[in-house]
Amino acid sequence: MYNLQALREKEFPLSREVIYFNHASISPLPARTLQKMQWSTERLAEHPMMHFRQDGIMMFEVFNSTIARHINAAQSHEIVVMSNTALAINSVAQAIPWHAGDNVLFCDMEFPANAYPWMNLEPYGVEVRLVPSVSGGLTLDALSPLVDKNTRLVAASAIQFFSGHRTDLAQIGAFCREHGILFAVDAIQAAGHIPLDVQAMNIDILAAGGQKSLMGPPGVGFLYVRDAVCEAMRPRFVGPNATRDYLFWLDYDMTPLPGAARFMTGTTNVVGMFGLLESIHLLNELGMEQIDQHTSALSAEAIDLLAGMGYELVTGREAHGPIVTFRSGLDSAETDALVERLNQHQISVVKHLDKNCVPHLRLSFHCYNTREELNQFAAILKDNMP
Repeated sequence: MYNLQALREKEFPLSREVIYFNHASISPLPARTLQKMQWSTERLAEHPMMHFRQDGIMMFEVFNSTIARHINAAQSHEIVVMSNTALAINSVAQAIPWHAGDNVLFCDMEFPANAYPWMNLEPYGVEVRLVPSVSGGLTLDALSPLVDKNTRLVAASAIQFFSGHRTDLAQIGAFCREHGILFAVDAIQAAGHIPLDVQAMNIDILAAGGQKSLMGPPGVGFLYVRDAVCEAMRPRFVGPNATRDYLFWLDYDMTPLPGAARFMTGTTNVVGMFGLLESIHLLNELGMEQIDQHTSALSAEAIDLLAGMGYELVTGREAHGPIVTFRSGLDSAETDALVERLNQHQISVVKHLDKNCVPHLRLSFHCYNTREELNQFAAILKDNMP
């Protein structure tokens, strides 16, 4: 296990004052990430073209190869930078050559970024089938009865944003590959928490914004598209740097680049890319297995603690990740007031509504959170209930 106290002191100075349990919304930047982004920003101010030529161009290949290793993609050109998860999934959804009568399946607890892009295909004759969630997420037992010969794609979140359910990606991926179905994964809540192996899990498409689990800045993330399925895709959005011989600006040749680079849409957030790489370096130094063990243990303790206080848990004791959600027991306005009182005690959590508009509180942990913080939260929660 990594040195938790040293990590807090060196990389997360906010932990001296703030109990931050809101990483599923947006994570704080590690100190090293902030420093790297400041360096890149200063370089842009001093001589932007030199920064692009000396640092930026080389960094693109480093970015792709680093992400590829992080998720065990077979080739670095299966990775492309994206500004956020929704853009990445929309880009792929619009590029797949659909046929009228095709259907797409995902569970009824998906975050909109992994629901709306598929639902938006319905005017083109693509049917969306909602799979009833089990324990807060997608399971093979619930999925398989809804699959038929026209099922083209299954979409899932590696970790569900609301329930914290941890999807069995390997099981569902194997099923999809066996049946010739594309498997698309939203990994924004998981890519910095749990080991991901797109080859072993038979994942065809994976997207993640950087600002949550990966602890990077907003506005930068990545998209993975497996080579074997990418070649048939034709992006609806065509950027100037996504085509063959793109440096010949006036040739107007729209032949797409090989691999995921065909999804490039223009100038990217270079400062953010440097920052995201730095955060991923930190996560890999700590070890994904170690982070998973630590945050899963915190979630298990939170479940026991909250259940002991009489709260109704949404997050199950099995198959969970770093997210724990529980029913507040208050109405929506009272829950907002409770969140504000916790904020006044320097404790950051978030309110979420379920599909029936019942208010819940969600805790989401990361590598530097502690059991002591969890106990402090529980004590203050108890003292601040109406």
